[in-house]
Order: sequence, then structure tokens, then C-alpha cells
Amino acid sequence: MFDYLLSPEALALRDEVREFVKAVPRQLLIDMDNDKVQFPKEFLQEAGRRNLMGCRYPRAWGGRGLDWVTTAMVMEEVGVLGYIMACTFGVGAELVCDAIILHGTDAQKEKYVKPLLKGELFAAECLTEPRGGSDFFGTNTTAEDKGDHFLISGQKRFIVGGEGADYFLVYARTDEEAKPHKSLTCFIVDRGPGVTVEYLYGLMGCRGGGAARIVFDRVRVPKENIVGHLNGAFAVFNTMMIPERLGTAAMTIGAARPALEVATAYTTKRRAFGKTINRYQGVSFQVAEAAMLLDASRSMIYATCRAVDEAVEPARIRRMVSESKKFVTEACQTVAEKSMQVMGGIGYTTIYPVEKIVRDLRLASIWTGTNEVMSLIIAGEWYDEQAAARKDGRTRDCETDAEEAFAADEKIL
Repeated sequence: MFDYLLSPEALALRDEVREFVKAVPRQLLIDMDNDKVQFPKEFLQEAGRRNLMGCRYPRAWGGRGLDWVTTAMVMEEVGVLGYIMACTFGVGAELVCDAIILHGTDAQKEKYVKPLLKGELFAAECLTEPRGGSDFFGTNTTAEDKGDHFLISGQKRFIVGGEGADYFLVYARTDEEAKPHKSLTCFIVDRGPGVTVEYLYGLMGCRGGGAARIVFDRVRVPKENIVGHLNGAFAVFNTMMIPERLGTAAMTIGAARPALEVATAYTTKRRAFGKTINRYQGVSFQVAEAAMLLDASRSMIYATCRAVDEAVEPARIRRMVSESKKFVTEACQTVAEKSMQVMGGIGYTTIYPVEKIVRDLRLASIWTGTNEVMSLIIAGEWYDEQAAARKDGRTRDCETDAEEAFAADEKIL
């Protein structure tokens, strides 16, 4: 942890989060991985009682008025419990809350944000559909205008927290004729008549988070439950990509950290050929690389969090968030795999938690936008930035520094 980047208030909060993490029963984690617990309500209720969720939101709505750097620290520490624990912690308190805080009305914040941050209600975001994931504008869920309310029909899948949620943040099509970015609306949909948990997914890892397919069958939703504006879901989606992807990256660090800690302790005790195996470079160099990747991941996360806190230009934030999500999730998967490798066969067993960490972290580069989508965003923003820099003459033209830079007929013009 980079203590020197945290304020005294953030350091005190870190101690609170660590005490909470230490208090979570190991049996809960085991039962979730064995699908005996479908959604950890008690975990979220206790987090709410301790006022640990949504720390960057205003105190008036149940937060602590802190910043994104502090939020990243909290997500890392919660991630130590396992990736799915951080997922369920973050989906409501860092995703759904974010949309309502930034785009919702005070009445919505009072009704939905306050009780969620207290652990009294649970929420889930409904974005992915059976025929579309990364294609946000391809949604087939519709909302039919009935005057004072809408009737929402459609399906959403892979909804983390879907089994336990009391309400859902749902994107639906409200204008079939409009251009894609003006055709969708974001709604708060309460669990009730017409809302059905159709299916719970069997997962390779990250079990126990209630990942479900949700069916909406002509669900009556009052117009006051629109988040933002009619046909204005794109603005909500744009801002939510920050907590969705930056939060995912931050918590991945915490979920990978125990694998390296366990491997470090194991390799200082396991002996082979007369000495502990950490004395062999084949082992210690892999541990060193894993430690380097964790620190590099934190550096990227904290730099990006500071950029968001300072509200730098949106295009730069979009690139940095996408880079963080891609780099950190892939780096942390490498950390977990190297930790298993240096432990040998025992790391592949359920004697140690490393095999579970490897399984869980495989999700990190898939959800909240695949890492291939992150590459598309990074490339697009990078080329745009470079074109603008060349046009404005803000940087040295290093192309002319080659000895034969002006050779005739050799350059692409």
C-alpha cells in the first residue's frame, strides 16, 4: 500500500476497513465458493452499519465526502476477501449509487442511495443482454410510455447481485426512431410484479454473488424513476464507466495480493535440495516480478484516480481508465498465476486459497467491458491525442532527429 498517497482520514478509514475484513467469517467465503450462499446480504449489511460503502459520496447521502484515491484503497482492501466480495460491495455502492448521485433527483437519493449505503437495501446494474454485452446501444429491452409511467419488457443477464437486489438500474429503449445515443433511458426498477430471477449462472469462479438473468415482463415504472433525462441514458452510461472500470481494476489488486502473500510465506518455509526455495532465483525472481506488477498496478490506479479527482479532460480520463482496467486486470492475473507456479502442486489444491484466486480473477478481464474493448478505446483516444499534439505543435518533432530524416522520396507523406 502506498501510505504516503493517503490523507490521515483515508489512513484511518483503511484501518476500519481492515478490521471489517478480518471480521468476515471464513465459512462465508467457503460457502459462497461452494454455491451454498447465493448472495452475501449479511456482509453488505455489516459494511453499511460500519459506514464503509460509498466513501466518496457526500455525507448528506450517507458517504464520507472523500475522494477517488481513498475509494481505490477501500476497494483494494475489500478485495482481499475475494474478487466476488468486492464485486458485490462495489456494484451497489460504487456503480448504482454513482448513477443516482450524479444524475438522479434528491428524492431518488433519499429513497435509494441512503438505505443502500446503510446496508438496508441492495441494488444491481442491468446492462448486459442475451444478445448484447459490449454493444451498449444494441439493447432490446424496451420501455413503453403510458403517460404517468412506463412498461418495461426485456431480459438482462450476468447481473451480479441479481439474486439479492431490491432494485435495479435498467437501461431500456424509449425511442425506436432516434439515433442510438439518443434512444435509451436509464430507470430505477424496484423488485416487484413482473420482475423475475429467471436463472442463476454456474460460474468457474466468483461464486456466491447472485449472478442472474433477470426478466422484466411489462413492469410498471413511474416516470419519477427515470435517472437523468428521457432518452438520456448515454450520459449516465458515460459517467458510470469510470467507477465500473476503475473500481474493477482497484479491487483486482486486493484480490491478487493474498496469492502473493501466501506464496511468499510458503517459499520461505518449503525446502528443496538443502535450502528454502526462495533462495533459488527460479522462485524468487517470479515473486519479485509479481511484487513489481502489484506496485505498478497501484501506481497506475492512483494516478488515474487523481486524474478523475482533478477532473482532467474527459478524453484523457477515458484513456487512463481503460488503460488501468486492461493493465491491472491482466497484471494481477499474472501475479496469481506466478504465485501458484512457485508453490508447485500444493498451489493447485484447496489446501491453499491460491487456486480459488486464479479462478476468480479470470473474470476481471472480461466483465465491465472486455479488455479488447479497452484496447479499442485506448487506441482511439491515443491517436486523437497525438493528432492534436502534432497539429498544435506542443511537442518536439522527433521525426526530424534521424540523420537522413529529409531523404527524398523515402517518407510516407
